[in-house]
Amino acid sequence: MKRLFIVTATLFSLLPIPHSGLSAKPNREVHLKWIHTSDVHASLFSYDYLRKRPTSGGLSAVYAYVQQQRNKWADRLILTDGGDCLQGQPTAYYYNFVDTISPHVVAEAMNEMGYLCGAMGNHDIETGHAVYDRWVSQCNFPILGANVIDTRTGEPYFRPYITVKRAGVKIVVLGLLTPAIPNWLPEQLWSGLRFEEMVSSARKWVKIIQEREHPDLLVGLFHSGFDGGIVTPDYHENATREVAEQVAGFDLICYGHDHRALTQYLQNPDGQPVVTMGPTSQGKRIAEADIVLTFRKGKLVEKRITADTPFVEEQKKGEHGSESALSSKCREAKQAFEQRFAQQRQTLKEWVDRPIGTLATPLWEREAFFGSSEFIDLIHQMQLDLTGADISFAAPLSFDSRLPEGTLHVSDMFALYKYENLLYTMHLTGREIKGFLEMSYGLWTNQMHGPDDHILLLDTILDNGRRNGLKNLAYNMDSAAGIRYVVDVSRPEGDRVIIESMADGTPFSLDRKYTVAINSYRGNGGGELITRGAGIPHEELKSRIIATTDKDLRFYLMQRVIEQKTITPQRLNHWRFVPDEWAPEALKRDRKILFPTEKSQ
Repeated sequence: MKRLFIVTATLFSLLPIPHSGLSAKPNREVHLKWIHTSDVHASLFSYDYLRKRPTSGGLSAVYAYVQQQRNKWADRLILTDGGDCLQGQPTAYYYNFVDTISPHVVAEAMNEMGYLCGAMGNHDIETGHAVYDRWVSQCNFPILGANVIDTRTGEPYFRPYITVKRAGVKIVVLGLLTPAIPNWLPEQLWSGLRFEEMVSSARKWVKIIQEREHPDLLVGLFHSGFDGGIVTPDYHENATREVAEQVAGFDLICYGHDHRALTQYLQNPDGQPVVTMGPTSQGKRIAEADIVLTFRKGKLVEKRITADTPFVEEQKKGEHGSESALSSKCREAKQAFEQRFAQQRQTLKEWVDRPIGTLATPLWEREAFFGSSEFIDLIHQMQLDLTGADISFAAPLSFDSRLPEGTLHVSDMFALYKYENLLYTMHLTGREIKGFLEMSYGLWTNQMHGPDDHILLLDTILDNGRRNGLKNLAYNMDSAAGIRYVVDVSRPEGDRVIIESMADGTPFSLDRKYTVAINSYRGNGGGELITRGAGIPHEELKSRIIATTDKDLRFYLMQRVIEQKTITPQRLNHWRFVPDEWAPEALKRDRKILFPTEKSQ
């Protein structure tokens, strides 16, 4: 059942206004509908090109729902997007890096949607200047980012805000992006840019907007989650709540990045209400607000905002207990949207279905949580071979991807490696390597005090397949190859990793410098394993990089498959959990919690 929240803000006194001799302006109420998507991650159609199966949600379903609502609301419906459009499905990758001449299908699909404006996301920046500059130029609506600053001019690189009038209501939308980009992405992807902290940037731009525009309604469009995430002295990853509560002026903030369907009703520093709303990812749930503005004698005296996060399409029976926002009458609109892109869809299907090699044994990512696994060790081995490094770090990126034995296709490479990370070779000392691993296993494992305790650090969090019962994000749980070590879960956090030797049996020294193969997200500080864990200051990371690839890791994995023709993954068995009398049984118990439908092995 929908939860309905109503926030009423009385903005002006309702006392009679003295007669001025002019004709009195009529009293009126204006009703607006605001629909917001975010983190679509190139899920444009009702087909998952990565898993090669039909799927619910996607922009085609959102399009059908929006068209249904436009029949009622006409130009009083406003549609916005919160970023992260250019990564996640082969759909985007193909037009990002393979076919760079044709119009970008993500831009074309979003143009068809009729967005008022969009925000930049961190995964949009991750594609690099050539891709996102081209995409922005092809969008028929502005992409906003007031706190993304061009270092040459000191001005915003993207448009900071947009002003529109709907039904006589003056609306301003201000765009902001999480400032954590330099801590996640290589500088060559965002060269010439800097990212301002969100609260101070919002305060500056709200003042400018109020002085220049005098809006009736001020809306924030943020690619930054509600709260939480990584917080350092330099940046807050998810700052929507901070902005709402610390910066006066916003009526509604539409956000994304954290993939959580959430509506919140807060107060700004002046005691006035501000509504925040964020959808999930991949177009499965939208965020929408009904806005009523009351005018008395030409003066805006009251605003009422109600918000919700409905599913766009009907879910399986019993799933989440939410009704579909999309009526059965709108299926034709969805089909028409997909037919509009029939040629691009066929091109994509032929590309992702292209065979590139053979997998001799099945790969299952879930094995990575319980010890050395073929899935992660395949990545480790590739990283070591490609760089010649002493040690490799890698983590499961998708929680539970599976590749069956048999023919490997292009699409399988996206299941094997989810993100467009580059590969770095860096210098780390043995002590820094140990600190890195200590933090990783601190996020990963519980301290066992007896044989019946949990070995994994579990929680009830279910967030679209990134941790599904693990307390922390799976993609921050790095293991190492190239060294032999045990993880003693009977020891306290920070003292669990015992490095015994290098993989070849030679001694390992805490004081020696080693070369380490590590992805660019981690090497730039993502997840803080290399900064807080290894203890390397962020400003020093760049000087530690010896070499970097010019293409993403998935490209090299694909080349490896093509060259070798048949891939036979094997466990390196460079690490394991101890104590032996507790760990094996604890792993079996926790495995049943994470994967309750799995047959006994």
